[in-house]
Amino acid sequence: MSTVTLIILVAALAAIAGLVIAPSVRQGRKGELPVRSLPSEAREQYAARWAGVQERFVDSPGWALREADRLLGALAVDRGYPAESDGKRMDALSIRHPGEIDGYRRLHAMAAQVHDSEAAQTAEAATERMREALVAARPLFEQLVRAQPHDERPLPPPVPRQRDLQRGRIPRQRFGPATDH
Repeated sequence: MSTVTLIILVAALAAIAGLVIAPSVRQGRKGELPVRSLPSEAREQYAARWAGVQERFVDSPGWALREADRLLGALAVDRGYPAESDGKRMDALSIRHPGEIDGYRRLHAMAAQVHDSEAAQTAEAATERMREALVAARPLFEQLVRAQPHDERPLPPPVPRQRDLQRGRIPRQRFGPATDH
């Protein structure tokens, strides 16, 4: 076998290996998570619920902390972050929100502590730490609930299915609200 043939063979094998490995590497990158759109009504509901949590903190700090943790987790999942575990969700959030993730981690850890020990709610120092954790998590909540450019995009036109095109059918069009021009 000549050297040129050997080089071509090795290059071809490397290219095939690259094609096989590349999709799995791409799927593993947390920074490429799609951020889902969130309708304005949902954003408003999340904001109202967060305000309610903050109001209830005075009377029930432990409940408020746990509810804020659940609310922030649900919002992150609605935005497209992993739902399978808190750790995966926090890892993914840390890629896009590195400056705000520590507040969420503090809130989550404190909520777990409060859940494990209801007596922690009564101590004044513990209540102050809970307040600090809630305040520290607010910037991430605000980032996630804030309107994004992709939130208000119109629906894309339908993609015709191959079998409809073969049969000569024209897909139905989606029309937005009527506008007067």
